[in-house]
Parts: sequence; C-alpha cells; structure tokens
Amino acid sequence: MSIIRPIAVAFSLLLATLPAHAQTEDTTPAAEADLSLGQEVPGTPYVAGQHGDWEQRCVRAPEGQDDPCQIYQLLRDQDGNSVAEISIFPLPEGGQAVAGATIATPLETLLTQQITLSVDGGTAKRYPYNYCDAAGCYARVGFTASDLSALKRGAAATMRIVPVQRSDQAVLLTLSLSGFTAGYAALSGN
Repeated sequence: MSIIRPIAVAFSLLLATLPAHAQTEDTTPAAEADLSLGQEVPGTPYVAGQHGDWEQRCVRAPEGQDDPCQIYQLLRDQDGNSVAEISIFPLPEGGQAVAGATIATPLETLLTQQITLSVDGGTAKRYPYNYCDAAGCYARVGFTASDLSALKRGAAATMRIVPVQRSDQAVLLTLSLSGFTAGYAALSGN
C-alpha cells in the first residue's frame, strides 16, 4: 500500500501537466497538414426537403449515382405520443404496384390484426406485417396506381393498428396528406 500512493500522486501530477503542454503546441497551418478533414460516406442519410407534413429523406449514393429518396411521416396518437411511421417511395415501372411503403409500428402490436389503411373514410385495405426486430414491427406495402391517386387527392388517411394488451381497442392514427403530392412528385420527377 505504501508504494501505490506515490505512484498515484506521480500519475496525477503527470496528468495535470498534459493540458498545459497541449495548449503550447504549434497550431499553425503546417501542423494541420497531418489532420484528416474526413470524406462523406455513401449511405449517409440526410433530409433533402419538407413538403407539407412530409419530410423528404435521402441516402448519399456513391459518386455518379442518384441519391435514393423517400417521403416520411411520423404518426402520433391523440396525446402526441410517437406511435408509428411510414416511408413511401416510387417503384420501377411495369409492375402492379407503382409505389412502395414501409410502415413501422411498436413492438407488442397484434400482428394477426394487420394494418388497416383508408383514405378520407373510403374503402379500407389490410396489409400484413413482414417482420419484427428489436425496434418494432414492419409491413412492406405496395400501392397501385389507384391507391396512389387516392393518396394524392386525399386530405388524410386513417391507419388502424391493434395493441396486444388491448386487443379490443384499436389505435387509430391520422396520416396527413398535406404535401403528399408535391413530396411524391419530388421523388419521381413527375
């Protein structure tokens, strides 16, 4: 024990002198020549714009490629709590689905009840969940041309999910369509 104390004191004194030494180092541009300023990394997400209630989110692609983008909205319950989110993106031409979406809901959502979505109180459609991970449960959804048209001309959509612990009480979330048409056009160039 008698040797540990002098070592601790010596180490403390050494640490106390380090900041003073760092402050006296040369900070001229020549000293900066050895510093890396970094490079943007492909795959880095960023927000490219806001269209009404929709945020345009993109990911940096390798040089020479277009950045893939989608429009995104966070859905909140009546108390303002974040409950679900949806991201919508255009799909290549030629398929029955013209747009795709990823819908994320909380864990402990009753998966057998699926997600129900209707625009302006119109005919509702059900979509199954694809998988869950540690962050939530996800449905990968395809929208037809008529579905996309309804979203573009609609005012709001209603998303229905059911919690496991209250399977008799569905949670209804409002998906604002304010800015949807402009946001989607920004993605597809239409």
